[in-house]
Amino acid sequence: MLDKIKGALFGVAVGDALGGTTEFMTPEQIQQKYGRLTEIVGGGVWNLEPGETTDDTAMTIAVAKGIIANSKDPVPAIGEEFMKWFQTNPKDVGRTVSLALEQYIETNDWELAVSKAHELGNGRSAGNGTLMRTLPVALSYQDLLTIEKITESQSRLTHYDFLASEASVIYNRIAHRILTSEMDLKQAIQNDIKGTRYESVLKGKPNVPPNGYVVHTFLWVLHLLLQYSTVEEVIIEAANMGGDSDTIAAISGGLMGLDKGYESIPKRFTEKLLLKRELNDLANQLYKIRIEY
Repeated sequence: MLDKIKGALFGVAVGDALGGTTEFMTPEQIQQKYGRLTEIVGGGVWNLEPGETTDDTAMTIAVAKGIIANSKDPVPAIGEEFMKWFQTNPKDVGRTVSLALEQYIETNDWELAVSKAHELGNGRSAGNGTLMRTLPVALSYQDLLTIEKITESQSRLTHYDFLASEASVIYNRIAHRILTSEMDLKQAIQNDIKGTRYESVLKGKPNVPPNGYVVHTFLWVLHLLLQYSTVEEVIIEAANMGGDSDTIAAISGGLMGLDKGYESIPKRFTEKLLLKRELNDLANQLYKIRIEY
């Protein structure tokens, strides 16, 4: 179990670190500059250091820290961790998240802040910023209803649109099934997306761009997870698609890392991460919470 939890957190981070290099690029631009990106080299639009990660990992860590701070009622603590991170002036903050956190500074009310942010964003708050960070919830609790409730609540801290929380809940249902049943990842996906807006990936490749709209992001994540069988494969494929590559690689890497475990992730990726010690420590703390619940 600890190997799976550790695999999930490191899967998010290695996907983020690899995909961060090619974010916002086209496949043609990636091909021209890198040939095929297969190593964590940094650079990109955020001028990353090799092994540096972006908001995907930072917000995942914030969710984990919030759960560790108060596992019985984690959502307020998660919000506090978001604000601590935001006040460090990070390189990369998604537009919807930024609007919500700015509004919280003004209102000191999460519900009012997310509603105002939705209005300021012209009614568009269905980004992938909650899907990318939600996995620690499924790692920490064994009860599915508890997972679903916290998952939805943490999503609503920044994203007003139902589509954001819906995708996050489906994602964590898949994670929960991997941890509590005999199903492998592909079987869990097939089981949990039946009857949802994501069922179409069972029939073929998504005909949508790999961008930050949560529905498009999740379609590509599911497609990659159904097509490939290792963390290395899914994050390399995601990185070389470009678009919102860091987030798609992080989300798919997290579930694949959960399914296959930490030891399945190539050491050339895990050892490169600048946050590897913190991720290891967080994995151990989430494991202890899971045992308690």
